[in-house]
Amino acid sequence: MPVSAARRRLVIDALRRGAVPESGLDLLATGLDRFEAAIDAELDAAACGGSVFKAVRGEYGSGKTFFARWLAERAKRRNFAVSEIQISETETPLHKLETVYRRLTERLTTSSFPPSALRPVVDAWFFALEEDALADGATDAELPDAVEQLMTARLAEVSRHAPSFAAALRGYRNATLAGDESTAAAVLAWLGGQPNVAAAARRAAGVRGDLDHFGALGFLQGLLVVLQDSGYRGLLVVLDEVETLQRVRSDARDKALNAMRQLIDEVYSGRFPGVYLLITGTPAFYDGQQGVQRLAPLAQRLATDFTTDPRFDNPRAVQLRLPGFTLDSLSQLGVTIRDLYADDSDHGDRIRAVADNAYIADLATAVGGALGGKVGVAPRLYLKKLVSDVLDRVDQYPDFDPRQHYRLTVTPTELTAVERNLTRANDIDLDL
Repeated sequence: MPVSAARRRLVIDALRRGAVPESGLDLLATGLDRFEAAIDAELDAAACGGSVFKAVRGEYGSGKTFFARWLAERAKRRNFAVSEIQISETETPLHKLETVYRRLTERLTTSSFPPSALRPVVDAWFFALEEDALADGATDAELPDAVEQLMTARLAEVSRHAPSFAAALRGYRNATLAGDESTAAAVLAWLGGQPNVAAAARRAAGVRGDLDHFGALGFLQGLLVVLQDSGYRGLLVVLDEVETLQRVRSDARDKALNAMRQLIDEVYSGRFPGVYLLITGTPAFYDGQQGVQRLAPLAQRLATDFTTDPRFDNPRAVQLRLPGFTLDSLSQLGVTIRDLYADDSDHGDRIRAVADNAYIADLATAVGGALGGKVGVAPRLYLKKLVSDVLDRVDQYPDFDPRQHYRLTVTPTELTAVERNLTRANDIDLDL
């Protein structure tokens, strides 16, 4: 299919920065085709009112974040809302579900709206309620009361667990209709789990205090009702880098693992129709005594057989294994990036000739060697070097030949903390 110049540039710009692109991942997908059928079937099941939990495992550099964003793009094409949350001890501790919910609303995005899409979603919901009320025969004078009745009816189940969710929505609508923008914004922030909302705004909406751990799941349930009534078919929630739980205090770790078990059980119970919950982590997190194995009920729920050849892994299982890159697959990805870059350049033929397939493979080997032969650690740095050090120069300078004019250098400052730790473990000299 034709690829727009804007999509190509977004992907290339992200790789130039050493980042995973936010979109356009289908242009780079290598080796993910074996997961497509199972993933699409699970997304379709969630879109029909089911709920799905999935865990992805892979070493650093194997493409866990890439996989999550590739899945997010497929979900958005099915009109899902998406939220990607980075789990961390200080910013988003998993054992505090109110913080997880807050990050979820902050990172909420749709195919039409960037983060945070909470307000457009809520506004679309009230518009849908008005349209339904008018379709039922309500006059303009009767419309406010009719919308109130519809809202109460559709949030009846949610109100059993989190009555303040409906109260906040009502307060937001009243402030909006009255033209009180500051109160409306504050009430919506409270609805999104933000702490320290002005007391006057909370009083106007008839709510108290801040959202707590126990109310977070009720608010998530309410958000799902709002999303689905607004025309969205579901919600993909990604909890990325859950392996960071291994580095927190033992009491916080135990609480976080139990919170994860609780989330999984709630998904399986059907409380969150339309939710697709994905977590990503390293094998050490799933298999080690400082991770999942620390809580037997959680380990039981995530148990998956990986003793067979990876070629025969079951993509329908609760866990997926990302095998990571080899030199061949890394070179193949580099060729894909080279062609994507050349397609957007006035000098595409020269780019393909100078940075030919053989050079792309040589660069992959060199970057892997610079990192102690750990090819699985190399993709981010390799693609950054390929775009910013090689392709950009070939594109701009007619006489630039990377075989003559470029010498690969890797310094500690351009590595992430994880990359530095992995290379240090092998006593690699990074000043090449």
